[in-house]
Amino acid sequence: MDVLALEAKNVNTADAEKKSAPRPKPKTPKKAKRIVYFEVEILDAKTKEKLLLLDKVEPTATILDIKALFQKSHPKWYPARQSLQLDPKGKCLRDEDILQTLPVGTTASFYFSDLGPQVTWGTVFLTECAGPLIIYLMFYFRLPFIYSPKYDFTSSKHWVVHLACMCHSFHYIKRILETLFVHRISHGTMPLRNIFKNCGYYWCSAAWMPLSLFPPPNCVQLMGSNKSNANNAFAFVKFCQLGNFSIHVALRNLKAQGAKVKKIPYPTKNPFTWIFALVSCPNYTYELGSWIGFSVMTQCVPVAFFTAVGFIQMTVWARGKHRSYLKEFRDYPTLRSSILPFIL
Repeated sequence: MDVLALEAKNVNTADAEKKSAPRPKPKTPKKAKRIVYFEVEILDAKTKEKLLLLDKVEPTATILDIKALFQKSHPKWYPARQSLQLDPKGKCLRDEDILQTLPVGTTASFYFSDLGPQVTWGTVFLTECAGPLIIYLMFYFRLPFIYSPKYDFTSSKHWVVHLACMCHSFHYIKRILETLFVHRISHGTMPLRNIFKNCGYYWCSAAWMPLSLFPPPNCVQLMGSNKSNANNAFAFVKFCQLGNFSIHVALRNLKAQGAKVKKIPYPTKNPFTWIFALVSCPNYTYELGSWIGFSVMTQCVPVAFFTAVGFIQMTVWARGKHRSYLKEFRDYPTLRSSILPFIL
């Protein structure tokens, strides 16, 4: 009985202590963060005239969002046609740039420039490649409206002429297929006027080359007399074309579709990609090698001239890409050159 009474007394004491214990104060809800909206004005880069004033723009809005809002007031200027800069003569802002991360205050001023009618890069690449392929074959098969009747649909007796046609056709067919199935083009569009400039260069070169080859000039007759040299050059062209394709596939696999994060390209298990250890843009290195082999094969001035011009342009692109890698990645391999190992 005494034990039961003692246990009951302990239970009552515990209950009393629980009742007398102070209750925890309820947590006060956190105040929602106040959003500071931006006021964005868009001015004409040439006249400084105010084109639009956007009120209460969210700080997380991107440049693409601002372009879309601008299009609502000016429908003819779709986002791809717009260029927005912080300075009238400054660099064009990227579509993915976020408003609150830009060096602007809550009242931001952007300068607008009209880039003109746009065309997709895929269309440009296909047009650039389809033209030379068709034009070269027109000369190769000696269509009646190009040559005199005695040459209509005739075939050259020189082996190098047929090798050159195979190399040239394979190069542009490969580029067309890569554009359709391999390349992931980061730039959406380019000005329509540029397509005439680019196509003019490629198409005219594709016509100039066979004009010197069909009927074959003395230089091709000289090359044709040495079939082993032509076959060796043909093998080198095939090697470089395969290397160029391997690099394009490696670059495609470097990032997922639509991904914005850039990565450093490194050699893979494919031996053709091992040149990444020495060169930042081996796709240009292989393409240059391919055109050098084509020049050796044909020994033709137009082909050599096209190769030299292409080398200059590819060097400009490669050096720009190399500088971009060095700027974006602190741990970028210092041993690499832009296009030619240890040279350039």
